[in-house]
Amino acid sequence: MSEERRRELGETDFPVEQHLQEAFDRTMEEGAERLHRTVRSVVITGMFGGMEVGLGVMAYLAVLHETDSHLLAGLAFGIGFIAVLLAHSELFTEDFLVPIMGLATRQASIWQLGKLWAGTLLANLVGGWLFMWIVVQAFPQWSEVLEESARHFVDAPFTLQAVCLAVLGGSTMTLMTRMQKGTDSDIVRVVAGLAGGFLLAGLQLFHSILDSLLVFGAIHAGADIALVDWLAWFGYTVLFNVLGGVALVTALRVVRTKELVEHWREQSPADPDSRHGR
Repeated sequence: MSEERRRELGETDFPVEQHLQEAFDRTMEEGAERLHRTVRSVVITGMFGGMEVGLGVMAYLAVLHETDSHLLAGLAFGIGFIAVLLAHSELFTEDFLVPIMGLATRQASIWQLGKLWAGTLLANLVGGWLFMWIVVQAFPQWSEVLEESARHFVDAPFTLQAVCLAVLGGSTMTLMTRMQKGTDSDIVRVVAGLAGGFLLAGLQLFHSILDSLLVFGAIHAGADIALVDWLAWFGYTVLFNVLGGVALVTALRVVRTKELVEHWREQSPADPDSRHGR
């Protein structure tokens, strides 16, 4: 089908499907808003994200302790993603799609993306560390399951399997974000969150934030796990989470909507951080 025919069939002047443009516009606008947050807003939103996704970790541990089933516990874990979604907090790995779309359309500079990523990542970890201390004090009977869960990650050797688990963790999280941005229905968004939680936690994929909370809980519970052990695992997991989310999900969607990306880049000033007249 020619580009002219695609333009004729659609409701807009762009040769892309209408639903793609609507999802693109939502993602780009939210990405621009996130990229221009103040440091205070980034940190507070990130801390909320670390604490609120902890509700999912708490539900995961409760089910795992009672059933010894990672798949059932993974279903419960989706509670954390529902909390993050409806409370409008934010996780670091959610920022592999939305802000990058804002960056690709020249709504902000790479510096703004770096600030958002670094601030959200650190705030997620701090919020998660604090929340897991409370969980451990409230449920000391979970100490054994916490240590067992944490060691699945920190004791994992750096192999091709570990790399692939981290890549899948990043791509699954980013695809979940894309599904939630592709609909106006809160019910569908909740279902996407439950599905993402099942895959990430139920299959024990490597996720830099979610699994760090399990490690933090084990440390608070007295497990013989040093922070350096966590850092060794965390370092490569973050890297391959980013690779999975950006390369397998975001980059392909930027290419798919390249006409829209090019349009907005042409409309934007040379300095992305300057005022955009619209």
